[in-house]
Amino acid sequence: MHQQDEDHPHVFPESRKPGEILFVTISMTIALLLLAAIPWQTTWLPGKGLAAQPRLWPALSLGGIVLFGLLNAMSRVRVTRTPGRWQEAGVWLRSLEFIGWYMLYVLVIPVIGYLIATLAFCTGLALRMGYRGRTVWIAAGFGLFVVLFFKSGMNVKIPSGAIYDHAPGSLRYILMRYF
Repeated sequence: MHQQDEDHPHVFPESRKPGEILFVTISMTIALLLLAAIPWQTTWLPGKGLAAQPRLWPALSLGGIVLFGLLNAMSRVRVTRTPGRWQEAGVWLRSLEFIGWYMLYVLVIPVIGYLIATLAFCTGLALRMGYRGRTVWIAAGFGLFVVLFFKSGMNVKIPSGAIYDHAPGSLRYILMRYF
């Protein structure tokens, strides 16, 4: 074997990664459930071309997930399994925490406003990930940039926070309009 061959991984690895089949199974199951729900979630528009139908692209995407997941599973099932499947699944479950943080962010925007919620979200995630000092300030700056870009620059209509109702008249307008 040449030195170059040892430095680069093989295109088709000879062992499965922990949790690989579990991931494919979960992905295909969710895609199949969503595919089965398409008739109730979308419609077929009479007189429209195939590419303009609302259910075509979601159906193709979900069908692709199922097809390629099945092909992946069939190609990997006979390959030697690396132990650690459930430890890997535990890592995935722990990562769901961040979905919770995002859902909390979305829920508090109508209460405390887009500016405060975004600043708290960005700096809070930086702190949660273990960053300190300058990086937290960068996260806060990023949050401020996001708010100014979307609300002021792009004029995106995001409902203002209920907390803004307690601000004096002219300040309230500025907060509701730009922050």
